[in-house]
Amino acid sequence: MDSVTATDPLSAALKIAGGGLDVQSTRLRIVSENIANAQSTGDTPGADPYRRKTITFGSELDRASGADVVKVKKLGFDKSSFTETYDPSNPAADSKGYVKMPNVNVLIEMADMREANRSYEANLQSVRQTRDLISSTLDLLKSSQ
Repeated sequence: MDSVTATDPLSAALKIAGGGLDVQSTRLRIVSENIANAQSTGDTPGADPYRRKTITFGSELDRASGADVVKVKKLGFDKSSFTETYDPSNPAADSKGYVKMPNVNVLIEMADMREANRSYEANLQSVRQTRDLISSTLDLLKSSQ
């Protein structure tokens, strides 16, 4: 008998949904940071502005439950180029009056936030359903005695 079939499926479901909650929470934090810094320029003339953060997920075996759970694999930075705007009054403006702006597209970040929120809610619903199943199982065991 392998370890996957020897574990409690309800416990495995909780572990899987819990992993989903964890990564989506981290994803929401990263998206929030990106939105909050969408206009953050450098501190000195010609300095680089805020660089958009990215998140990558990966699957990992949870040995205790035998379930594959999602984990944050890597936090990184978007390597796309910065845009430049003409604003000679900005302290971050170079000698020609151009300011490097963050490579954050608020529209994309809002869509990503919406998707992360929906995924978080789906995982939360899985936890609720699993909790209800465990409770029902316990009630059945109590009434059968």
